[in-house]
Amino acid sequence: MTEATRHTPGTPCWASLMVHRLDTIQSFYHELFGWDFSPGPQPLGPYVRARLGGKDVAGLGQLPVEREAPMAWTPYLATDDTDACAVAARSSGGTVAVGPLDAGDAGRLAIVADPVGAIFGMWQRAALAGTAVRGTHGTPVWHELLTVETVVVRKFYETVFGYGAEESRAEGTDRVTLRLDGRPVAALHGLGRLPRSQGSHWMIFFEVDDTDRAAQRVGELGGRVVEPPHDGPRGRTATVADPEGAVFRIVRSPRPAPSGPDSGPRADHRSDPQTGP
Repeated sequence: MTEATRHTPGTPCWASLMVHRLDTIQSFYHELFGWDFSPGPQPLGPYVRARLGGKDVAGLGQLPVEREAPMAWTPYLATDDTDACAVAARSSGGTVAVGPLDAGDAGRLAIVADPVGAIFGMWQRAALAGTAVRGTHGTPVWHELLTVETVVVRKFYETVFGYGAEESRAEGTDRVTLRLDGRPVAALHGLGRLPRSQGSHWMIFFEVDDTDRAAQRVGELGGRVVEPPHDGPRGRTATVADPEGAVFRIVRSPRPAPSGPDSGPRADHRSDPQTGP
C-alpha cells in the first residue's frame, strides 16, 4: 500500500456510487475489499467514505427512495477550478447535469455528461483530497470509457482536460490512451456497438489480490459475475456487479518480474492509478 500524492488536474481522483440500500452495499464492499467507512460530506445527503488503513478510497451515497436510476460507479477527474472546467465542458459539447456546487468544506464538484452521454464528475479538492491510497486490494487502479467509437469524445477530453492522446497501433482496434505529462491516466475504448440497454459509460477497475477468488466472493455476497475471470493486457480481469447492479471490473495486475542475474528483462509492472496498468 502506498499513499497517493496530489492529483494532477485531469487525473481520476475519486470514485463514487449512489445506491438505495446503503447499509447493504456497505456490507458488500466491506466483505469484498475490506473497506471500513466514515461519514462523508453531509451536504451530499447520506454519504460515507470508504477507507483502507485510515486512508480514503471511494465514496458511497444513498439515493432518495422514490428516485429510480441505474446504479453506476462514477469517476471524478481532478481540477483546480471546477467552474472553469464546467464552462469548458459545455462549450465542447458536454452537459453539466449537477453543479458546480460546494460539498461543504470538502471541495467543489460538478457532474457532467460528455458528448456521447458518459457520466463523470469534476472535483476541486479542499478538505477532501480524493483517493489517498493505491496499489493494494480494493483500490481504484484504472479507468476506461466504453463507447461506440472514440473519434468524437476524444476531442472533448483533450480540450477540457488538456490530455495528450495516443492511438493504439493494433489493426482494427479503436483505443485511445489519455496521457498527462507523458503518463497514461485513462483510456477511451470504441467497441463498435453497445448493448441496446447500455449507453456509453466509464468503467472503473479495482485492484484485487486474486481475481478468481474475488469473483467467487462477489457471487457469495449477493452480486453477480458479468464476465468471468480471464487473462488480458491489464492482468487477470473479471467484470462483476454488486447487489444493486453497479458494474465494475476487478483486476490482478501483472507483478514485476523477479530481479537477479537469471531473471531476464522486466516485462511488466504493478498498476498505479496515476500511470495505469
